[in-house]
Amino acid sequence: MPDQSRAGWPGRVAVAIVGSDPAQVFLATDEAVLSRVLALKVVARLDPALLSPGALQPIRDALLEERWADAVGEWIQATGEAIDAYPDEDVWSESRLDAEVAALEIRLQRIFDDPHE
Repeated sequence: MPDQSRAGWPGRVAVAIVGSDPAQVFLATDEAVLSRVLALKVVARLDPALLSPGALQPIRDALLEERWADAVGEWIQATGEAIDAYPDEDVWSESRLDAEVAALEIRLQRIFDDPHE
């Protein structure tokens, strides 16, 4: 059953930026899907020879137990690589912010306040 809070999608999105070279950007409909995609597309693709057995086993266990966020956390700890995650960001579209609304709202923004008042 679809998440009722996402019924109006697009509107919100989960984003992750993996600080590899080149950086990788992942977009998902929510945080749960984002964790799964990071586990599959980043964590599970790591060469196991790069890790000690003590660091490798907790990652494998988390993946096999489908504890996606735990697997990502173990991967970050083991590799020292950064993942910036934004679990609930706006997706802007023409229907959410058309040119007419933007032209009206821009005039109400702080930049147009009198700095001497």
